[in-house]
Amino acid sequence: MTAPLIEVEEIELYERDVILRLPFRFGVVTLREAPQAFARVRVRGADGRSEWGTGAEVLAPKWFDKDESLTNEDNFDQLRTTLSLARNAFLAAGQVTAFGLPVSTHHDHTLASRLKGLKPLVASYGPALLNKAVIDALCKLENVSFYQAIKSNLPGLLAGEMTPDLKGFDIDGFLANLTPANTIHARHTVGMIDPLVAADQSGSDRVNDGLPETLEEIVRYYGHKYFKIKVGGDIDADIKRLTAIASVLDAEAGDYHLSLDGNEQYEDAAGVVELLDAMDGNPALKRFNGNILFIEQPIKRAMALKEDVGAIASRYPVIIDESDGSFDAFPEARLRGYRGVSSKTCKGFYKAILNTARTKCWSAEEGPDKPDYFMSAEDLTIQAGPGLQQDLALINLLGLTHVERNGHHYVHGMTGAGAPAAEQAAFAAAHPQLYRREGDETFVRIEDGMLDLRSLDCPGFASGVEPDWPSMREMNLEIKDFS
Repeated sequence: MTAPLIEVEEIELYERDVILRLPFRFGVVTLREAPQAFARVRVRGADGRSEWGTGAEVLAPKWFDKDESLTNEDNFDQLRTTLSLARNAFLAAGQVTAFGLPVSTHHDHTLASRLKGLKPLVASYGPALLNKAVIDALCKLENVSFYQAIKSNLPGLLAGEMTPDLKGFDIDGFLANLTPANTIHARHTVGMIDPLVAADQSGSDRVNDGLPETLEEIVRYYGHKYFKIKVGGDIDADIKRLTAIASVLDAEAGDYHLSLDGNEQYEDAAGVVELLDAMDGNPALKRFNGNILFIEQPIKRAMALKEDVGAIASRYPVIIDESDGSFDAFPEARLRGYRGVSSKTCKGFYKAILNTARTKCWSAEEGPDKPDYFMSAEDLTIQAGPGLQQDLALINLLGLTHVERNGHHYVHGMTGAGAPAAEQAAFAAAHPQLYRREGDETFVRIEDGMLDLRSLDCPGFASGVEPDWPSMREMNLEIKDFS
């Protein structure tokens, strides 16, 4: 089909504070609170009709930029700055297709971000959030779901624009064959300081809010079969912790599967191989090791795309996550032995779609004798509401069967994310399979380790209901210089 022309006419940016019920240690940060950004974008079609679209993402510190000289507030301001820069670019873009927005603004936005000292991963955040709100508005204008929009290429994706390596690829045929499922496995994150069993907590450490706190409780409560385990770069400490985690999973989780997340804690591939050797040498980890699906970004991004990871990949597939700061990153990673890349809506849903196309193309090129290239679905404390729903709809359409989810565990439902009672009730009513109610509060529903996604097939980008905009504060749109 011919993609319709649209124009972005208004962009409003808001925030709410997210308070964690339990501290979440990943990489170099222990997260206890962070704002969530909300974008509200009005899009006008060529026929003069207009609609508002919505997107949401947490402003996460020490992931987009791990420079420890920057405070968490500095990290928040970096993300606000890229949103302000992207806002200016989108408002000046004129009439384009939905995909034409990131194509036509990419060069100038990237340059403007670089001049403000923003790294590529930071720079990608602004357009990523706004693109979600734009496609939500376009879907509402056309009265179609996100699934229908992408399968019919309503945004006007072109394979050779942002990804010249895909020039000639049948993008329309690829999109048309995408088939969403009704359910997906939630892959539970085990952070580096999460309690594993009751003995790891004193009475004063307990939150006692009715939700599970230890890994043992979590497995019994949600019925997870998929897990993501953080490691910290200290081999002795990692082996001790992995052994304790394996003890819980072996006893409680049945036929389980897991990924290991290095969070850039290793300087080089040799350090990761040393960890794997130590794991192989520990009999208590035999079953655990046999259930590892892949290893996520173990090497610091400064070196991750400069050295070969074949010594790791010969044992487990390796993917990039934090190194995925540009559309060129995945092809570069392929040359170094990586077999996959993460999907995160905070990095851009168009990038995830095009990277999925790459996995199909490259796997076909190399044939059945080589391991397939693949996408993984990862989280960045995504919260219930638009952020969660849009991320789930994306990875479901891409055909992924499990997704890391951690926002529902570290935050006490929509209450912990600052949503008023009426908003919580509205989301639960619009998505009764995805959420559950306890009193006046709404929580993500996970049963037998699964999320039910059927309600996401609705007009808009898996939206179905609007957040309560008056309850939010306006975002500070000051463009700050970090150079």
